[in-house]
Amino acid sequence: MMRHRSSLWVAAAALACALAACDHAPGDVAASSAPPPVPTPVGPVPGPAQNPNRRPNPYGGNVGAMTEGRQLFVRMNCSGCHGGRAGGGMGPSLRDVDWLYGSTDAQIFDSIAEGRAHGMPSWGTRLPEDQIWKLVAYVKSLRTPDEPHPPS
Repeated sequence: MMRHRSSLWVAAAALACALAACDHAPGDVAASSAPPPVPTPVGPVPGPAQNPNRRPNPYGGNVGAMTEGRQLFVRMNCSGCHGGRAGGGMGPSLRDVDWLYGSTDAQIFDSIAEGRAHGMPSWGTRLPEDQIWKLVAYVKSLRTPDEPHPPS
């Protein structure tokens, strides 16, 4: 028991000496010891978007581009997550009216090009911009009379 008390006194004395040797108040961090802050990229954030000034979809309303967009949708296996007719699967439905990341042409383009959290891959490095715009034209055609190959 006596050794235990002596150990505590020695530890307390060492702590007191260490604190006395510091030239700043307890809790302060010396400017040279703190690493500089590093911004953490979080990617696209849902909500009211600050969309980049992106040109309008050059294929908007173009039925031929919508058909090509449908072919890209199948070929790039978008249907693997969003369902064969984009009605949803493990990925969200693209046929409904509620969109977490926005439903404007520019927002859909960004979702495809940059990807989204929880599973949507980024296609911007794999597909040229014109093919992404054709995918956007197809997605925007869903639930309209212009939709190529609508579900029966």
